[in-house]
Amino acid sequence: MFDRREQIAAIVARLPSLQHVVWLPYQGLEPPVLPGMPSSMFAELLAGPEVAREDFRYERVACDHPLWVLFSSGTTGQPKAIVHSHVGMIAEHLKVMSFHCNLGPDSTMFFYSTTGWMMWNSVIAALITGAAAVLYDGSPLHGGVEMLWRMAQDTGVTLFGASPTLVQNMKQAGLVPKEHFDLAAMDSILVGGAPSTPQVFQWFYDCVKQDLCVGSQSGGTEICSGFVSAVPTQPVYAGEIQARGLGMDVHVWSDAGEELVDEVGELVVLAPTPSMPIFLWNDADGSRYRESYFDTFPGVWRHGDLTKINRRGGVYVYGRSDATLNRHGVRIGSAEIYRVLEQVAAIRDSLVICCELPGGGYYMPLFVALREGAGMSDELLREIQRRLREDASPRHVPDEIHVAPAIPYTLTGKKMEVPVRKLVMGMAPQKAASRDAMADPALLDWYVDFANRPEVAARRRGGAS
Repeated sequence: MFDRREQIAAIVARLPSLQHVVWLPYQGLEPPVLPGMPSSMFAELLAGPEVAREDFRYERVACDHPLWVLFSSGTTGQPKAIVHSHVGMIAEHLKVMSFHCNLGPDSTMFFYSTTGWMMWNSVIAALITGAAAVLYDGSPLHGGVEMLWRMAQDTGVTLFGASPTLVQNMKQAGLVPKEHFDLAAMDSILVGGAPSTPQVFQWFYDCVKQDLCVGSQSGGTEICSGFVSAVPTQPVYAGEIQARGLGMDVHVWSDAGEELVDEVGELVVLAPTPSMPIFLWNDADGSRYRESYFDTFPGVWRHGDLTKINRRGGVYVYGRSDATLNRHGVRIGSAEIYRVLEQVAAIRDSLVICCELPGGGYYMPLFVALREGAGMSDELLREIQRRLREDASPRHVPDEIHVAPAIPYTLTGKKMEVPVRKLVMGMAPQKAASRDAMADPALLDWYVDFANRPEVAARRRGGAS
């Protein structure tokens, strides 16, 4: 448990428009003293005088009135404060929950998420269809790796959602939920938050249930939804996102702005969608908004995902395009490397980046976090190189392999490829990454030290290639 009462008090002190604070009881913690700020426990409000239904009034606002501020995860640097509108989010979530997630009054949705990730908002959006939402607070591994499946059984979850990283932990632990839990109510799986491999899809069918619709999605906090999504009426191809989202004018372009099919390129959106941000907070002239999404292709939203759309409309997302691995002129998605390394028993987690060097060269180091009791040896080094060469291609073999204490993630569970790349390229730590957006802020220091090694600095200067 992390006690955040001191931070809450500091935030309250800096919100001049705040009128009242409502506290929920949590783990026996007493609310902090907030000088000059009225506050109540939630139970006290419920115990107050009831308001007659006929006296209750909604306040009408314009359709583009701000609904909430969501913060991007920090995978590309400092988080952005993204403002969405009331009508935009209602229209988008009603579409996604009804058609892509196939929810209705008899459904119960669960997706493991913290309140800082847009998937929390998506779970709450299940209510718009009349479905129930199951909320879970705490570690998904508390009480054992099977905890979430026990909860799914006890609550009758029909749609179960998690990130591929969490699924990989379950797979590596040898968990087979169908052998221990009654999951008869479950009919759908939604995987999101990172590129999903065919092996993740296969695990659900082998270990959870044969009669399932396993789907994936990719979008972002920018729209609090998916640009490409699962479709319950279409066939499932392992590792493939089934289609563009309804009403999403999504395409894949080359660097020259040419349409690509069955080739990897930039995910772009050619027409507005309801839940695109109405603005970024503290971006009065809109310059950061334009720089973030419209600088590469003027007037066209470039999302920053390395993507491929095949001829039947299926979609593969390979990771952030600004974290693209460029090897001898060939673009490689980091997910292609992670997919191979997941099969190496000694590796707990990994992160790969590619940096441009003076003179047109490239530097691609791979960072691996090893399982307890494992150590880097010549044999393990050769196994990693062989697997990448044989299961992917020679271009996927990194220049160097370094053992790291852990892999840095944002609070929303996304690997921090771009901040690490920026550090290795020589950017100042305070500009490259936000410690407040990190799951383990202290871990940044190891990568800062790595970037400051003399041999790494020599590569930046073009002294090695």
